[in-house]
Amino acid sequence: MSQTLMVTGGAGFIGSALIRHLINNTPYHVINIDKLTYAGNLESLESVAGSERYGFEQVDVCDGMALRSLFAKYRPDGVLHLAAETHVDRSIDGPAAFIETNVLGTYQLLEASREYLGTLPSEAQAAFRFVHVSTDEVFGSLGAEGFFTETTAYDPRSPYSASKASSDHLARAWFHTYGVPVIVTNCSNNYGPYQFPEKLIPVVIQKALANEAIPVYGKGDNVRDWLFVDDHARALHRVYEAGTPGETYAIGGHNEHSNIDVVNRICSLLNDLRPGTNHHQLITFVTDRPGHDKRYAINATRIQRELGWQPAETFESGLARTVRWYLENQAWCQRVLDGSYRLERLGVTGAES
Repeated sequence: MSQTLMVTGGAGFIGSALIRHLINNTPYHVINIDKLTYAGNLESLESVAGSERYGFEQVDVCDGMALRSLFAKYRPDGVLHLAAETHVDRSIDGPAAFIETNVLGTYQLLEASREYLGTLPSEAQAAFRFVHVSTDEVFGSLGAEGFFTETTAYDPRSPYSASKASSDHLARAWFHTYGVPVIVTNCSNNYGPYQFPEKLIPVVIQKALANEAIPVYGKGDNVRDWLFVDDHARALHRVYEAGTPGETYAIGGHNEHSNIDVVNRICSLLNDLRPGTNHHQLITFVTDRPGHDKRYAINATRIQRELGWQPAETFESGLARTVRWYLENQAWCQRVLDGSYRLERLGVTGAES
């Protein structure tokens, strides 16, 4: 009989990519648990929503009673926990939601999982997995050299990264104290189709298409390691099936680029795909955000060596796919932008906007 997986935050950017991958490439039944906040969008799942192996429950992970009801209803074989508030700038303007969802929500889900495990026979307990999906931002900021690994000390710098660090610690504590078979992943910056247009790459694309100023923080020299979202989905699938409980796996794309380099690459692609405007001329440098980490980069050797995963997309191929997707799906973008988010600049704490 096919296994049933619960995916929290499945209407979000990474969660929806994971669910599309699982429905299209595996026999799993998938239950999507999502509160449907501003960044949750069920349209991202339209291609698989008709599958008999897909189900959706609109539930907040902070609602422990509702979570317990879902465990009793679906009797899942595993959990992949992606539900989180994720935008650094929003965490600066309103940290409370990040503490609630990322910390308290993770606690509630761990507790519901622990209680559910106690109802299972020993064989099912041994097979159960709880994959806790986190970020490389918990490690703080790198200098010009070096890489984050699974053993890097935590040094979060923003309310967002602090809330994710807290949730990571809770997940590991529930493994060591209660035996919940938790596996933690820390990934680098994701990009790709269906990303909510508040993150760098979709913001740049949308601003450029609207012939508006493209905001770049500081000098644009902050460096990130970019991971195509479908590669991340494959990694999470692999971690669930072959990862070792109690262990951590760092997931990166081996694609380090400064923000200004990313912006210039997008402008060059748009100059080719939408000629007539020199999109580079729209680039505008704005006051940097507080606590903006200088560089992130992940050494993903462990997951490659132990689990046999590696990214399929180069940054060049993945970025080209992403830009073309946004050009071909402007109706999707417009429906998203018709909501509460208007591409406003967040996280300035009184600095000029």
